Amino acid sequence: MKKTIYLIILTLLSTGVFAQEITLKGVVTSADDGMPLPGVTVVQEGTTNGTITNIDGVYQLQIPANANVRFSFIGLKTQIIPVNSQTEINVVLETETTGLDEVVVIGYGTQKKEDVTGAVSMVNAETIENIKPVKVEQALQGTMAGVNVTTQSGAPGAGLDIRIRGISTNGDASPVTIIDGYQGDLSTLNPSDIESITVLKDAQAAIYGTVGANGIILITTKSGKKNTPTRVTVNSSVGIQETSRKLPVLNATEYAVLLNEAYAANGQDLPYANISGLGTGTNWQNELFETAPIYNNDISVSGGSEKMVYALSASDLHQEGIIGRDKSGYDRNTAKVSLGADLADWVRFKSSLMFTTIDRQSFNDFGLASVLFNGINMPSTISVYDENGDYTLAPSNLGIEIINPLAQVANTHNAYNLKKWNGNFGLDFDITQHIKATSRIGFNTSNSNYKSFSKIIDYGGKVFDVSRSSVTQEKKSFNDYTFDTFLTYDNTFDESHHLTVTLGTTVFKTWGDHLEATGYDIPNNSWEFADIGLANGIPNSKSADSWTYDQRRLSYFTRLQYDYNGKYLVSAMLRRDASTKFGPENTVAYFPSTTLGWNISKENFLKDKENIDMLKLRLSYGILGSDKIDDYQYFSRLSGEGTYVLDGTLVNGTAVGASPNPAIKWEESEQFDVGADVKLFNNRLDINMDYFVKKTNNLLIGNIPVSGILGVGAPGAAGPTVNAGTVKNSGFEFAIGTRGSIVKGFTFDVNYNLTTLKNEVLEVNNGSGFVVGGGFGVGQPLPARMEVGLPIGYFYGYKTDGLFQSQAEVDAHPSQTALGAEAAPGDIRYVDINNDEVIDSDDRTNIGNPIPDITMGLNVSLKFKGFDFIAYSYASIGNEMVRNYERVQPNANKLSYTLARWTGPGTSNKVPRITTAATSNNVFSDFYVEDASFLRLQNLQLGYTIPGRLTEKIKISSLRFYGSVSNLFTLTNYTGYDPASSVGGGERESDEFGSPLGAGFDAGVYPAARTFTFGLNLNF
Repeated sequence: MKKTIYLIILTLLSTGVFAQEITLKGVVTSADDGMPLPGVTVVQEGTTNGTITNIDGVYQLQIPANANVRFSFIGLKTQIIPVNSQTEINVVLETETTGLDEVVVIGYGTQKKEDVTGAVSMVNAETIENIKPVKVEQALQGTMAGVNVTTQSGAPGAGLDIRIRGISTNGDASPVTIIDGYQGDLSTLNPSDIESITVLKDAQAAIYGTVGANGIILITTKSGKKNTPTRVTVNSSVGIQETSRKLPVLNATEYAVLLNEAYAANGQDLPYANISGLGTGTNWQNELFETAPIYNNDISVSGGSEKMVYALSASDLHQEGIIGRDKSGYDRNTAKVSLGADLADWVRFKSSLMFTTIDRQSFNDFGLASVLFNGINMPSTISVYDENGDYTLAPSNLGIEIINPLAQVANTHNAYNLKKWNGNFGLDFDITQHIKATSRIGFNTSNSNYKSFSKIIDYGGKVFDVSRSSVTQEKKSFNDYTFDTFLTYDNTFDESHHLTVTLGTTVFKTWGDHLEATGYDIPNNSWEFADIGLANGIPNSKSADSWTYDQRRLSYFTRLQYDYNGKYLVSAMLRRDASTKFGPENTVAYFPSTTLGWNISKENFLKDKENIDMLKLRLSYGILGSDKIDDYQYFSRLSGEGTYVLDGTLVNGTAVGASPNPAIKWEESEQFDVGADVKLFNNRLDINMDYFVKKTNNLLIGNIPVSGILGVGAPGAAGPTVNAGTVKNSGFEFAIGTRGSIVKGFTFDVNYNLTTLKNEVLEVNNGSGFVVGGGFGVGQPLPARMEVGLPIGYFYGYKTDGLFQSQAEVDAHPSQTALGAEAAPGDIRYVDINNDEVIDSDDRTNIGNPIPDITMGLNVSLKFKGFDFIAYSYASIGNEMVRNYERVQPNANKLSYTLARWTGPGTSNKVPRITTAATSNNVFSDFYVEDASFLRLQNLQLGYTIPGRLTEKIKISSLRFYGSVSNLFTLTNYTGYDPASSVGGGERESDEFGSPLGAGFDAGVYPAARTFTFGLNLNF
């Protein structure tokens, strides 16, 4: 009987317990358009018990009857609703009233968007997901006013150049990237790991002092969120790449006709007596370009409890090149783990750790004698293979630079591998209610290996012939850490005066080393045996090189932010930097700045205007620095070359390199900005406007002329580097965005931005008054200049005035003999700039500018029920580029525009005559300069999300399929491959590729690929 009673009691208790658990379900919709909201987080308050709404906005959750449920979604107001034993709760989420509560990262802290007084632009994770960039930098193309991104080459893994508000230096003009608080590198990040990208464009970047002059890019990576159930996201895509452009060159018959004409014009025998059977011949571009695959997969897992958050991710990218396939392939693999924990009520731990590996192969894809340079200039009358099946040798009458481009690709062997760890660890302390402390350390450590092999090869007497095989191997180690400690005081007095004070210190150290060696006589003349350990060259035939560096920076900074009732805003910053990059005379520098704001919409006369959410005026002024210079320029180094006589034998050794300059100091950027931010119609219309002036003083100019007794003319030696230049950029930025719903179920989001820019050099104090750079043709003077009154890197050459139509016109014109040959009818007529009746080097002048006058971006996002459509485009207006991919050699192939050549009086006034005789038509002139303005449709995407009622059956929160096309078309009059490329000659001493001096010279750059992609996004 007792057992029966116990059993009845236990059953009743169990029934009572289970009665407390209910199944809660419902639909979450948007207050804007009444449409279901997928992806809303639904969580039992105070626990990790939760779920996510499906595509139909439906959720279902097992939950105690007396619990509270939190409904949250980015950009919408969070609601916490008590269940009270209800089994169905339908929720309508509203948009944040004005969107002004959004928090913006500003460096060593955050700030509400409505309180920001500097010029700040931001790209969020949604935009990155829409664009789906291979490299992070591509997400900034056309999405931000004042930010211009150009590709160095379309080859997989090639770098991109970012310029914020123009080019402010003749050296490294790239901005500094801060990842989760530490100095890092964009190029190795997986775009899917990024939560947001914030760009500081004006004096607000002065909080970073010596590295802020070119702008600051702040990266916030994804982390878990508290009280959120585990969420798994899988993104997978496969794509096919093809070339976006081919140049119109002469086919075999056209080539033979023009070559016969050229020989006849010089009284020579015709090279092609019979052209009837030549046909179209070989299209070398068709032979080079291929379709190539690209695969991209990533997975992430995230979530959090009341005390801990976590996020893990991994990605795999494999991209082959549209030329050479794996010979220009790029592979990137990443892994990331992020953990955060509340160690106590007053202390929190944060950490993030990333690992990246990159493998890349490449060939000459942008410089003189690049693969495409050879492909354009190889005659179409020559076949790819000879009768033996070997690559055909380019004939000697093409000169010594042009070779078979397919043989060039096949005989290029190299491999680059990078392994990198980076991350940060930090603690946040709540010392008092109003005082918080942060201490964190971020680091980067990478090791790279590079190996290149030159096999014994005979191209037929060309400069690329190799008579002795060799292998070069390099190992590099780069390391740095950033240690920050800062206090933040935040308090509001009398409910009106809000004060935030930040005070801190930063220690930055970077160090590394490099070892390089070359060995000869590789076994079997084969890449498989290309290793120095197997090289058999005699000892003095091996070469070796090494270097090491160690640089440090110690900084102190403070920032005061004050606002009165959110109406009157002021921020003042001061940073002190001490750097080992500069000598004892200028080790320390100070960087102050001030920003002001007036939120007019909070004034009594506007605050009740229901259609005006915000109207804010901003003003900023500050001094920022740049230390992006070569190391150790303040003392002498043994970096030159010397030949010595030891025991009667000539011995090669080292000597003093560039002359030192103990007084070398920072480049300083003086920046002024006035702007306005407007939000209207319940945050449905945003307008941002800025006028800026960015003046960079103390630009570093190398090889300043000094007395020859200092030995500056010796090999490897040079004059000192001196602070001797000034450049000013000024312009206007405008951005407008609108969003909303037209009919139920149809939403739109449209954003447009425009930037104007004027670049002017104000000072070049190096003795000559100008600095040269770039490269055009072979053996010609360096054609780009930095000179007072003109844009940096402008093109310096001859202006043309049509063609001579008769001998009488030649006789009446100043002599052009100094340019290389007597003029004849059909030759280019050059302008006598200085009116001295002689055309010579003194008549060179400004003939073009690679810097655009205007850049724009237009981005459209549309959604209708389960469908979504995205289009991203950007444009550049006013930039010019130089056609430097034509070999000035009579037997080389030519572009099809030469069919409109001059053949007699009145036949042409643009394209000169064809001849094998010497002419001056090949000197650098505006004949080779073209307008490179363009409009590019960067990304076009159509997606469809499977209805939730179908996916929930297989426990999937959402499943989306999409197809996209990147680089679909480019509208331009430029005849080269890619007007969006930042190609450069890089021929100035110590210039690196991408230098402002030399930008815009196109020697046959690898074009950006058009990519067709199909993929899926899966959440569960």
